[in-house]
Amino acid sequence: KGTPDKPQCGFSNQIVALLKSRNIQFKTFNILEDEEVRQGLKIYSNWPTYPQLYAGGTLIGGLDVVKELVELGELENELKLQRENEKTTASAGDK
Repeated sequence: KGTPDKPQCGFSNQIVALLKSRNIQFKTFNILEDEEVRQGLKIYSNWPTYPQLYAGGTLIGGLDVVKELVELGELENELKLQRENEKTTASAGDK
């Protein structure tokens, strides 16, 4: 909710700080700007809360999952794996 420079909720602020502290590049969408997208994403992801972190088009999870992955030292590996899966799927579709 909000933008990286102006988060509009504490959870969004925390996830942005976690990603920045690990030098992870990311893009954002301010979910508060579009109610249709906000409600539709909850259905699409089957995840009722925000923020939601995606990599390679796959939901990684919310702040609690991201924190757990950080604690386990697995966040970067999970992000890399999902990005690789997206590339593999995309190139398989080209055949």
